[in-house]
Amino acid sequence: MSKQDYSLSKNLKKLRKQKGLSQDRLAKLADVANNTIIKIEQGENINPTLDTLKKITKALDVGLDELSGYQLRGK
Repeated sequence: MSKQDYSLSKNLKKLRKQKGLSQDRLAKLADVANNTIIKIEQGENINPTLDTLKKITKALDVGLDELSGYQLRGK
């Protein structure tokens, strides 16, 4: 699996584009570094912190399961 095949990177890019946001705009909305968004989308950061993921999901108005591509237990 290549870096860009990673579910989080694909989902983040897809959701960001669906919302019509640039990487820079999403970074500002989520209050994270632009480089953080870039590295996640490129699959270079495959283990972002939970705090970072929470900020991104809030900015995109999606759930963590939708962003990560994994169904959470108990749903």
